[in-house]
Amino acid sequence: MEETQPFLAYLRYRATRDPGVLWQGFREQWATSRRFRWLTRIGLGLLILALALWVALMRNLPDAKTLVTYQPQLPTMVRGIDGEVVHSYARDRRVQLQFGDFPEPVINAFLAAEDETFWRHGGVDITGTLNAVLDYATKAGSGQRAVGGSTITQQVAKNILLGDEYSVTRKLREMVLAQRIEEVLTKQEILELYLNEIPLGRRSFGVQAASRAYFGKDLDELELHEAAFLAILPKAPERYGRARYEDLALQRRATVLNRMERNGWATREEIAAAKAQPLGLVRGSTNIQRADAGYYLEEVRRILIEEYGEQAEDGPNSVYAGGLWVRTALDREVQDAARDALRRGLLRYHGGRGFAGPIATLNPDKGDLASQLASSNLGINYQDWRVGVITEGGSAPRIAFTNGDEGSLSRAPSSLKPGDVVAATKQGETSFRLEYVPAISGGLLVQQPQTGRIIAMQGGFDARLGSFNRATQAERQPGSTIKPFVYATALDRGMTPASMVDDKAFCVWQGAQLGEKCFRNFSRSGGGTHTMRWGLEQSRNLMTIHIADAVGMENVTGTFKRMGIGDYDPYYSFALGAGETTVARMVNAYSALANNGVQYEASPIDYVQDRTGKVIWRADKRRCDGCNMTEWDGKPMPRFAPRGKQVMDPGTAFQTTHMLRGVVQRGTALTLASLDIPLFGKTGTTNGPTDVWFVGGSQQLVAGVYIGYDNPRDLGGYVQGGTYAAPIVRQLIEETKDRWGTEPFVAPSDIRMIRIDRLSGKRVFAGTPGEDRRAQVIWEAFKADTEPPRRADADLFDSRRQAIIAAVRAIRNPSPRRTAPAEEQVIEEDFAEEQGGIY
Repeated sequence: MEETQPFLAYLRYRATRDPGVLWQGFREQWATSRRFRWLTRIGLGLLILALALWVALMRNLPDAKTLVTYQPQLPTMVRGIDGEVVHSYARDRRVQLQFGDFPEPVINAFLAAEDETFWRHGGVDITGTLNAVLDYATKAGSGQRAVGGSTITQQVAKNILLGDEYSVTRKLREMVLAQRIEEVLTKQEILELYLNEIPLGRRSFGVQAASRAYFGKDLDELELHEAAFLAILPKAPERYGRARYEDLALQRRATVLNRMERNGWATREEIAAAKAQPLGLVRGSTNIQRADAGYYLEEVRRILIEEYGEQAEDGPNSVYAGGLWVRTALDREVQDAARDALRRGLLRYHGGRGFAGPIATLNPDKGDLASQLASSNLGINYQDWRVGVITEGGSAPRIAFTNGDEGSLSRAPSSLKPGDVVAATKQGETSFRLEYVPAISGGLLVQQPQTGRIIAMQGGFDARLGSFNRATQAERQPGSTIKPFVYATALDRGMTPASMVDDKAFCVWQGAQLGEKCFRNFSRSGGGTHTMRWGLEQSRNLMTIHIADAVGMENVTGTFKRMGIGDYDPYYSFALGAGETTVARMVNAYSALANNGVQYEASPIDYVQDRTGKVIWRADKRRCDGCNMTEWDGKPMPRFAPRGKQVMDPGTAFQTTHMLRGVVQRGTALTLASLDIPLFGKTGTTNGPTDVWFVGGSQQLVAGVYIGYDNPRDLGGYVQGGTYAAPIVRQLIEETKDRWGTEPFVAPSDIRMIRIDRLSGKRVFAGTPGEDRRAQVIWEAFKADTEPPRRADADLFDSRRQAIIAAVRAIRNPSPRRTAPAEEQVIEEDFAEEQGGIY
């Protein structure tokens, strides 16, 4: 060694004069010194090992600069028509706050628990790291996990960029990345990321979400002991949040409080008071007034997923990661009324039919049935009903629930078997009673005609029993609810509500394959000639077919297509509602009638904002160029273009609506007349009947409903639209009467209101027009120059004079009563409830 040192000094001296001497000296030492050769080999090996370790650590190391523009995954928040949050689409609980929104006690509690030197270190705490190394060495091979020793910056690197792999390599990468993070972010930005992203149990990420989950409070409402509890959760969130580990949680909380006192972040008195408090945990709460509108919210979710995708990889505005804010037209009061009205109608029909079968069936061979039920997401929100699963069948069935309750089940058929999912209510401590969920279903939807906003939607008994939305997805035959658009086609082509139409048999040859088709009225009665108004009020099939034949079925189906009802072939049966459509389409078509022919695209969503508040989608897509100019250019004020589309002549729409007012006053929807609101509408019953309908409302709101089995079958001959569907809308209106308005329908400027005899269609000049069922003289709506001529009054006067003379003669010379010939007109005031769907 002594011989080597002078030589090395000599080499250093000579290297400054002649670099080549280094290589010469190296060769001489390598040839003569065995020790030199070993030292060289060891040094080279260490260098290679260091390089390999460095490459392993740096390979694919995330760029810390990505945190500058990092966008965390956030749920989509849904607001109702009043602006209140009613729902969130979230797989986890997340709420994003800025650094200034975090209360100081919360910040200090987390620093005390996780990183007391946070404000002083450069990303890595050397003392904490050495402690972690010693702990790792003592636990090596034991299977126990060593303490992390990570700073908050290191935890940000782990949680956001690296993942939670347990290895020395990951820890080293974490340390390198933490130092880089400190170079690109401020301490406040690092702490903001940490407090927003840290997983804290109960599916909560971030302290604000955890505050709501554990205490039902926002951060600024927390007390010191509650803030300290949140700070202990990063170590073991699933342990400290459970009741059986309460003692451990209290001990850990006390440790955090002691550290806060030691660092001067709270006084001794405050710490003592906080230690004396219980944990005070509550069951999960989100501070959201959630609406019971599962079908509505699922429809909104479908629209958003179609537009923006579902997961983060689908785009920056995805439903479950994009942090969208969605403003909907959901009116919770109307929605609750719609839900209750449809349920009552379904239960009324189900009546005493008894048990209709299980809601679903689970497989007993796949493990615990209660656990399977919990993962199935089946449920019900009606009175005190609960969804459970049969664990034992036969004559003494037993039922189990997801919360651990179980017991015997009464009123149950012996056909129940293990795995059947049913609804039940509690009867005693360990006994339950089977409840009958109706097998029949249906859909109900409410829309604003002037905007197209869908304010309520109920697609079945309960969305927790299945997401299929019968208001928007079920394609059903509308029956007589389609007839107003046949009459509207005739009004467009010169006919009037007072035009006379045959109510006689109609047969048509439909080709060699279909042969001859003959149509009939529901009640099989008919004959004579009547006004169009009377035919619509009484829902006469034969009159509807005669009108369709007179104006051309191509024109009728053209009206259906233009109104958005459906695209059908020009067969006469479609004039009676044989084509399939949805409640949503029918309501939108009737909304155009109520809005004098102007139709808006129906939508449950008003607009969508991204996480920054920028509007990225609007139902109202009109532009207003020039509305935001900094200075007035002297030109006229910019105006929005009309939003809706004129799909029907305004006069025709009003005439049709006016005739449909008569359906409520004197026709098949008479059950609505006593509400004393200007209402219009039409009932419908399809062949069988398999479905019964009602669509109608006011100029403020239009509702549509049908009920029927998902696999269509006969409902029973006594079931008609006027007796089962219309009462559902009646209950809806009764519960939300102030929303429907009391103003009369507003007529376009070219409409003339003329007094006529509603049965003959002739003009009269005497008598007061009435709206009750027996009124002879009514106001009728005519387009300009289409009203009956004034001479009609003389004809009516003459006919009445002749009738008086005949009556006087009959009194003077009584004779046996004569039956009217079959060809004479028969006026049926006691009409059949329904005239729909005879195909």
